[in-house]
Amino acid sequence: MNASTKQGNGLGKYMPLAFAAGIGSMLGSGIIVGLSATIVVWQDGLGLDATQVGLLSGILTFAIAFGSLFGGRIADRIGRVLFFNWINLFYAIGAAICIFAGDFTMLLAGLIVAGLASGADLPVSMTVVSHDAPDDATAARLVSTTQVFWQVGVFISFICAFLVSTMSGATGGRVVFAILAVFAVVAWLWRVASPTFRRFHEEADARDAARPAGVADAGKVSVTKVLFGADRKILLTYFLAIVVFYCGWNLLANTWGQFQTYMFSKAGATQSLATGLGIILNLVTLVLNIIFASIAGGKYRNKAFFAGIVISVIAMVAMALGGANLWVIVGATAFMNLGSPLAGEAMYKVWTQESFPIEIRASVQGFINGFSRLCCGLFALITPALVLPETIQTTMWCFAGIVVIEGIAGTIMIRAQKKYGTDEERQLAKAAQAAA
Repeated sequence: MNASTKQGNGLGKYMPLAFAAGIGSMLGSGIIVGLSATIVVWQDGLGLDATQVGLLSGILTFAIAFGSLFGGRIADRIGRVLFFNWINLFYAIGAAICIFAGDFTMLLAGLIVAGLASGADLPVSMTVVSHDAPDDATAARLVSTTQVFWQVGVFISFICAFLVSTMSGATGGRVVFAILAVFAVVAWLWRVASPTFRRFHEEADARDAARPAGVADAGKVSVTKVLFGADRKILLTYFLAIVVFYCGWNLLANTWGQFQTYMFSKAGATQSLATGLGIILNLVTLVLNIIFASIAGGKYRNKAFFAGIVISVIAMVAMALGGANLWVIVGATAFMNLGSPLAGEAMYKVWTQESFPIEIRASVQGFINGFSRLCCGLFALITPALVLPETIQTTMWCFAGIVVIEGIAGTIMIRAQKKYGTDEERQLAKAAQAAA
């Protein structure tokens, strides 16, 4: 059996694990877009004022950020698999609180619980998937597959919000959160009860145990000591490049995720047209994420990254030149949706899981994810003023500059990985030196 056949069989064998982790990603995007798309419904149904509406969106963003910052550290202390298995139960509890919310305080409490759980799930899920995968190529494909589910969550949330938009009071919002709660319960039960997943975890632990002593110790360690240890030049290069890249990408992604409908509306679109366009445009991104997942572990990944950066820059420049024209904004957004999946979150996830030792992956990814969310939360406070017709051109020129910075950081990351190798490659090299 050749290598490609083995990889194909391995990928198919482990794909259910990617799906179970992917549901967590779907819940993460679902709560962000689900709230954004139904916020007017909640406002009318619960009698919320403008300040309370802003607090709901802002505090949810910060809850996700804090979940990401501390979830990985908690998982490293109590056990990643235990955390992976049970975190979505807490998400379901938060969503249930939202379903039965009768006022602002109860809705906010539910969003905080679900947001913390959502933020904490992502880094831990990615680490469990990459740890259980038998090799780097399979891990890259599995991790990138979970990004497809993130986009599925966006797509489903838009559709659900569109379908329930005519319901009276806050009923439409409650229905959307009920759907999220059901998916959370399914993910929780699947992760806890699956004997297949239990076998994957045990096989990965056995592979760790079989490696030479000192080469792959997945015990509880200090993240700072590892980052600033013997391999500090390599790991800090990876860390800084990924932080700069992901923060830049996430600023744009979060802006369109939270304010795309707002931008379209301010440019003259009706609410129905703005929501309908959101469904169509996110379908484009979903298809591209599926395509990227098929090449994430292969030789075309880096070429796809550079193509994605170029496409994204062109989209920002087009929007800057087009000003407040609705169809220029829509067309440029569609073009951006072609580039973003090729040089975006999926690449960030793969880089993080490939590059850092297994014992700190959840913590590192949690920090990067949480830090970027904090930046996005702060930026969201001024975003509405930056995408108005009179300011949008200047904003888009600045966004074009951000994409260029992303490209530079990504290029540094790609060159560093070619020079120093992935964590698996470095571990194998150390094992060969020890055996010599």
